[in-house]
Amino acid sequence: MKTAVPCYYHLDVEVSPERVGQVSRILAAHLKFWDLDNLVQPVCGGAEMLLNAIDEHATDKNTSIEMWWNRQHLITAIGDNDRALRPDQELRGCLEHLAAMSDGWGCCATETGSKVIWFSQRARAGERVPLVPTAPAPRESEGLDLPREVPVTQLAAPAVTPDEVLEDAR
Repeated sequence: MKTAVPCYYHLDVEVSPERVGQVSRILAAHLKFWDLDNLVQPVCGGAEMLLNAIDEHATDKNTSIEMWWNRQHLITAIGDNDRALRPDQELRGCLEHLAAMSDGWGCCATETGSKVIWFSQRARAGERVPLVPTAPAPRESEGLDLPREVPVTQLAAPAVTPDEVLEDAR
C-alpha cells in the first residue's frame, strides 16, 4: 500500500477562476496516488470553496495549499496573504460549510498578519461518517437535592471520659 509512510504536498498558486479547477484536479491526483480515493470529493470540495472565496474577496490572490497525511487524518491548509480578508465576515458561509463537512477545522494567524484556514478528514474504511459532538452529561452533584440540615447533637457520639475507658479495659 502506498500510504505506509506519512505524506506531504505543498502548492503555491495565484488564485483565479480557471486555476481553482486546476488546483482541485492536482489535489485529487495526489489523494489518489496516496490511495485516499474516498477523500477526493470532500477535500477537493472544501479546497474549491475556500479558493473561490479567496478569489472573490481577497485583494492579494497569492495562496499556499498544503496537505498532510499521517495515516489517520488528512489535513488540508490554505493560507492567504491578504491581511484585510476577515474569516468572520467574508468567509463565514464558507467556514460554516467546512465545519459541517469535515472532522475538524480551524483558522490561525501567521507572523505576517495573514491567515491559514485548515480542515481535516479522518480516513475510514468505507463511507465517511461525520463525528457528532455529544452534550456533556450533568454531574451527580448537579442532579441531587441539597441534604437536609441535621442538628449537630445527632451527629456527635456521646462523650467518653478517661475513667470509663479505664474501667472497660479491666
